Amino acid sequence: MNYFSSNFKLGILGGGQLGKMLLNDTRKFDIYTCVLDASDEAPCKIASNEFHLGNLMDFDAVYNFGKQVDVLTIEIENVNVDALEALEKLGKKVYPSSKTLRTIQNKATQKLFYIDHNLPTAPFSRFAYLSEIEDTINNGGLKFPFVWKAAQFGYDGNGVKVVRTLSDLEGLPKGECIAETVVPFKNELAVIVARNASGETKTFPVVEMEFHPEANQVEYVICPARISEEVAKKAIDIALKTSKAFNHVGLLAVEMFQTENDDILINEVAPRPHNSGHQTIEASYTSQFEQHLRAILNLPLGRTDSKVGGVMVNLVGAEGFSGNVVYKNIESIMKMEGVTPHIYGKKQTRAFRKMGHVTIVNENLNEARRIAEEVKKTIKVISE
Repeated sequence: MNYFSSNFKLGILGGGQLGKMLLNDTRKFDIYTCVLDASDEAPCKIASNEFHLGNLMDFDAVYNFGKQVDVLTIEIENVNVDALEALEKLGKKVYPSSKTLRTIQNKATQKLFYIDHNLPTAPFSRFAYLSEIEDTINNGGLKFPFVWKAAQFGYDGNGVKVVRTLSDLEGLPKGECIAETVVPFKNELAVIVARNASGETKTFPVVEMEFHPEANQVEYVICPARISEEVAKKAIDIALKTSKAFNHVGLLAVEMFQTENDDILINEVAPRPHNSGHQTIEASYTSQFEQHLRAILNLPLGRTDSKVGGVMVNLVGAEGFSGNVVYKNIESIMKMEGVTPHIYGKKQTRAFRKMGHVTIVNENLNEARRIAEEVKKTIKVISE
């Protein structure tokens, strides 16, 4: 099929920052792109060929949108899977598949998938209701501390909490959840696997992620991870095994823990471009976004190694500010060596909302990390 400067239409479910960055590459290739999102102010609106308003969880909205395109992909997991399944029955190409998404959308189902496929993950218990956790604790079946995770609709640090006392359960959503053993770990790592429909598979280098202690959001992504070759190989092997188990097409970001004993445990996965791959835009021969397009269109996959060391800093809304966004001191960071800001186009800021990211590239990774710290201290995402 001719994708370039043709009548071919690519559909994207979700109009957020991941879609916006994906559109940079659809424009580079002149691929006609349609986007569905519920917000009229979605970042994708200005760059897509067609922008459609609609609820991603509504069957009819997703189904009717999907019928108008040739290949359908996502930039967010929270979409109506029944509609995707119905589209597949019509012969539409949907990547990731409805089967993969159905598994990944629910963290309990996702964890059971790892157990069923002999993939290493932290021990956990599944609960239909939050109240069952307290009963289990009182009966001695669960001990503090543990990690509570909502089974569905968690994102950007929401839906996850370390529970140390019964009072920590207060105010949490009452529905289905899991309680996961706290894993003592050295590093949080991630590997992005790309796979096309022909089965060609490539991995990006292992990255190391540093998290904000309160928001449970990634603050820094460091590529390559500062780990031994042995640990890196182990992480890549597990990521490839996970990809094979899902039999996915597109990108699969596999987030992992490196334990104190250098074991690798899967935390969770995302079947799309991912926060842990943003530095690839400046630092890699092929960005994760171009690679996602190559994979879902069954084109040859691009080279995945890095041209230079890269560190990504997330720009999130500062605490105590909400309203029309202002990027304070952005000119100051642009004076720094190897610094590139990416602004997502969200007009309204609030505490810990992802508003952009900054990539720092440098031949010396430690120097890139030092500059990243300076960037973090300098730029502030505030409101008018």
